[in-house]
Amino acid sequence: MAKVKPFRGLRPPQELVEEVASRPYDVLNSEEARAEAEGNPKSLYHIIKPEIDFAPGQDEHAPEVYDRAVANFEVFQNNKWLVQDEKEHYYIYAQTMNGRTQYGIVIAANVDDYMEGRIKKHELTRRDKEEDRMKHVRINNANVEPVFFAFPDNDVLAEVISTVTKGKPEYDFTAPDGFGHHFWVIESEELTEKITSEFAKMPSLYIADGHHRTAAAALVGHEKALANPAHTGTEEYNYFLAVAFPASQLKIIDYNRVVRDLNGMSPAEFLEKLEKDFVVEEKGSEVYTPQALHNFALYLEGRWYSLTARLGTYDDSDPIGVLDVTISSDLILRDLIGITDLRSDKRIDFVGGIRGLEELRRRVDSGEMAFALALYPVSMEQLMAIADTGNIMPPKTTWFEPKLRSGLVIHKLD
Repeated sequence: MAKVKPFRGLRPPQELVEEVASRPYDVLNSEEARAEAEGNPKSLYHIIKPEIDFAPGQDEHAPEVYDRAVANFEVFQNNKWLVQDEKEHYYIYAQTMNGRTQYGIVIAANVDDYMEGRIKKHELTRRDKEEDRMKHVRINNANVEPVFFAFPDNDVLAEVISTVTKGKPEYDFTAPDGFGHHFWVIESEELTEKITSEFAKMPSLYIADGHHRTAAAALVGHEKALANPAHTGTEEYNYFLAVAFPASQLKIIDYNRVVRDLNGMSPAEFLEKLEKDFVVEEKGSEVYTPQALHNFALYLEGRWYSLTARLGTYDDSDPIGVLDVTISSDLILRDLIGITDLRSDKRIDFVGGIRGLEELRRRVDSGEMAFALALYPVSMEQLMAIADTGNIMPPKTTWFEPKLRSGLVIHKLD
């Protein structure tokens, strides 16, 4: 059963939250972070992307960069830009995008739940990326950024969220990207106990976004447990920072592909070969969006095409085989283009749907790419079914938006 607890959050004062809060470390590069933090010493980027305090070109994995993160984290606390709550709390964190709001509960999730598979994943992680975030957690002795979980819809927790959010939020602002962020502190002991007991009834939680951060946070907690001869399991390091949302509120958007060449084929030959496994219909120069599962949009030489997978080319009873990312990876990218490793092949790149299908057109029209492929988004039901069966999704399958803002609350490990 899922074990969660409230915690003493380290948070910015209300009047500083917009200066402190940032996008997650992994959605922008060092130069973009440097530009966003310019003139703002309170920006969380000084902790999560501390290479911005060095000259451009600095190796972000150098020891002095990690040391700077620790020094900056200390400055933030000494200057009271981050202040720790006196009591343990759960928190509600809501996000608004395009008029739609999703409400999550900020929890301290349990390390053993991850290590023993009760916190379920649907993606493989890379050890180098895990190690980078593990260093960050270790040296700061804190989970500075939250991970993004989903849980099966729960009427009691829905009522808790409804009750809390009738009150005035602690934070309420619109970030520069236009997304709204709203944050409440749960003071009621009765509601706190309800949250703990309802999560305890759940057999599983699901990682929606942040697989590397989740692995890093859990592995550091596990290390600390092994290193402590007096370990009891109740120490703060046995928990890590997460925001958990009801699954029905989350929206996965498309994650699309752009490819550099046609593997020696002419466009006409490529289209002809696609006919074996797909019904191919030309749609003209106006952007075409995939209409349903197993329908794809192809952009090639200034024209959009609808590709519909023919019956018999996929297996709807197989949680991985039914995915459009599997169909396109096998029948188009592997069989026709010769791309077998999506993680490492330099002939392919991936474009999150938040950028729109116009970005696909731009990448092809510029001559950088030969064609683009847009996919119908995966559903939360598919994601949870894959996690429940112990399967792993192919790379670059899901894109969640909006991303969690970092810096609204931090979890210290002591």
